[in-house]
Amino acid sequence: MFNIVSRLFAILILFSFHACTQRQNVITISCHENNDLYLVLKENNVSVYRYDTPDQAIDQAKAGSGVMILADDYPAQTTTINASLFEKAKAKNLRLYVEYPSYLPNLQLKPPKPTSLERVVVTTDKIKNLTNMQILALHDCNYVPVTVKDPLLSMSKVAGFDRAIYGMSDNVNANAILFEQDPGSLLISTTKLSQFVTARYAPKAAMQAIWAYILEWLEDDKSQIRLLEWTPEVRPSYTLEEKLPADAGRLAVQRGIDWHTNAKMLLSKDGWEEYKQLWNLNDSNMHTTVPAVNSAAPQPKSEVGDGIYGVLEGIVSQINADGSQPTRWWLRSDSNGESSLAFALRWDMDGDARSKTIATNLLDYVYFNSGLFQNNPTIANYGLLFWAPGNTQALYQDNDARSILGCIGTSGILNSSRWDEVLVKNILGNFRTTGVNGFRGWRLENPDVLNNGWQYYWNRNTIQLQPHYEAWAWATYLWLYDKTGWQPLLNKTRKGITMMMEGYPDKWRWTNGIQQERGRMLLPLAWLIRVDDRPEYRSWLKKIATDLEKSQDESGAIREELGPLDHGDMRPPASNEAYGHGEAPLIHENGDPVADLLYTCNFTFLGLHEAYAATGEEQYKKMADKLADFLIRVQVKSDKHSNLDGGWFRAFDYRQWEYWGSNADSGWGAWSIEVGWTQGWITTVLAMRELRKNLWQISKNSKVNKNFDRIRRQMIPDTAISSLK
Repeated sequence: MFNIVSRLFAILILFSFHACTQRQNVITISCHENNDLYLVLKENNVSVYRYDTPDQAIDQAKAGSGVMILADDYPAQTTTINASLFEKAKAKNLRLYVEYPSYLPNLQLKPPKPTSLERVVVTTDKIKNLTNMQILALHDCNYVPVTVKDPLLSMSKVAGFDRAIYGMSDNVNANAILFEQDPGSLLISTTKLSQFVTARYAPKAAMQAIWAYILEWLEDDKSQIRLLEWTPEVRPSYTLEEKLPADAGRLAVQRGIDWHTNAKMLLSKDGWEEYKQLWNLNDSNMHTTVPAVNSAAPQPKSEVGDGIYGVLEGIVSQINADGSQPTRWWLRSDSNGESSLAFALRWDMDGDARSKTIATNLLDYVYFNSGLFQNNPTIANYGLLFWAPGNTQALYQDNDARSILGCIGTSGILNSSRWDEVLVKNILGNFRTTGVNGFRGWRLENPDVLNNGWQYYWNRNTIQLQPHYEAWAWATYLWLYDKTGWQPLLNKTRKGITMMMEGYPDKWRWTNGIQQERGRMLLPLAWLIRVDDRPEYRSWLKKIATDLEKSQDESGAIREELGPLDHGDMRPPASNEAYGHGEAPLIHENGDPVADLLYTCNFTFLGLHEAYAATGEEQYKKMADKLADFLIRVQVKSDKHSNLDGGWFRAFDYRQWEYWGSNADSGWGAWSIEVGWTQGWITTVLAMRELRKNLWQISKNSKVNKNFDRIRRQMIPDTAISSLK
């Protein structure tokens, strides 16, 4: 009896072991040893044998098992594979997955094709956790065009946040990315799906679902879904759940400022020569032409500077196959002015002497050394800033306002009157081209200003119910009024703000979304209360903040929102063909769970900070605290890409907790980093929170009044005041 039981037990053990090995089939792979998929499979304890060539893999594979032929020389060379290999695999009854093939039996392949604005779209319901028409980002993708029936994934230029909202314009079958050619035997990827870590394919959950499907297909085992896990090479600094360290805000400021050096944003003398060469600039055309070249370029080759030659605009929303991103080569006046304040506050926070030097040099660059500041009193553009070297057409008051605010804060932090005169001129240069209602308009064109004269704009009946352009200029006028007591500054500004708020929200126009318009209004309302505190103004501020709070997620993120489409300037693409041609929001429709750190969260952050300082209202502090927590968490962390580590991308999907959004904006897409607008103001407010300071307080001892009357009479004579009345 004992022997019979023993034998039965032994048989049971053998059967169990056989069943286990059947479920844990060994996968055979042909690839380089540094292939992303191979490394991730090993990290996830998946049994895998690697060989250097497809021949070796197929020869060594166990009959009936799964074999993966991965694209080693992508994108330069397709994967070399021929008819005999397919025949050998069929003879051994192998389940074969092949990437980026040079040959497929019974199919006509075309030469590899690079993508531009196209994205990958799910064209099946077979992949668990993915839905038909879901959008994926396979960055810098090259694929082998082939026409098949019923592909699983296809390539197309499509509009939408995370699903192809208008379907697919192109022929789905002619742009296949993943398809099963021979059911149960041959699965083909026309690109290199296995580069998902290095090339930062997104979203991560979608890539997990794709690999779960492929592995299930390879192993012919539907009993379990194998979800691979890996650490993205570019990721948020903290998860949503983990507890932040006590010094998280301070660390975020330091990393955010150090990013400028790591990314080589600060030009040296040699870097300035690189800039001129890129834009084909010289001393004679520096401020008379708009160079017709792409502003995206690789990282600067020269050493990092100290601000004397300015700071570049940032990082382009273009992710290359190696996961890198190019630099945006503009020396914008606003970005330089804003950044000066961030560096000054870093010095104030932890005594970093280099940051103090850079803050001084950046402001000197903007107002004294770049030629961007127009300081000729005989010309109508006196007191205004050009946008960048080589671009002198558009005169945006909101761009000037950001530089002015940077100058106001830096002067206060450094306790310096060095820039007082140019500061007054810059504010008055914008104010004297502001119309009788307190509005300056969308933008002014420099040739028109020179032709019309400033008085034309001073007396114009302009109305522009769009805070993106008007709000922060109003804040600078209120600030100067507080320091000088010159009544027209308050009168015009108060009239404009009143008209703006009486038109809210139905008459407002919006730029990239209605949230950014709300966020921009917080600062001038807070500072209006500083100089003319009335219950009505407090109610306006509370109304705007409360409407923003309705869209503030528990994570602290402020969800983007569109206003009525007929009131929008940069609307979502109206068709697939329109995708990528013009500025655009990160969302396609309200409800898309994304926060915009270029247009909304950054400016709202300052507005809430100043609103609480002006009023003491706990609501504004609570909102700012939540937003600070969110911004600290989503700061970029990357051990591999130094020009990204410590930055903040424009888009963040707070539901998936990763960098994601519609990349439809032709200039400042989802994965862009903007030096001044984003990097500057986030670090500025975080640093002020650490220092328990605010911008109004920092600048309270300004001495701009010392020479104000002289400059004001030169720029806006008393006769102009009389005519205004």
